[in-house]
Amino acid sequence: MNENTAEHAAEVLKAVAHPVRLQIVELLQAKEMCVGDIAEALGGKQAITSQQLNMMKAKGVLSHRRDGARVYYRIENKNVIKLLHCIYDHCEQKKG
Repeated sequence: MNENTAEHAAEVLKAVAHPVRLQIVELLQAKEMCVGDIAEALGGKQAITSQQLNMMKAKGVLSHRRDGARVYYRIENKNVIKLLHCIYDHCEQKKG
């Protein structure tokens, strides 16, 4: 792996390496959602949720679209979902 690829991979991993961001990715696997709905589902504040979403968008994990005043987010990098499923499987095996 060359240095540029390693740096990009590290940035993507950092982008999802937070419990709230992991929960957001899990929510967005099923469908795109607006910021308010994501915040409500997580029981958090909309401003904090927006910060987390923007950080993942900046790293290419998520993308968004506007519909009037609402901003809808979706998974842009589908490989992140595959990676997280591997990690979740590992965590489940460690529990058992």
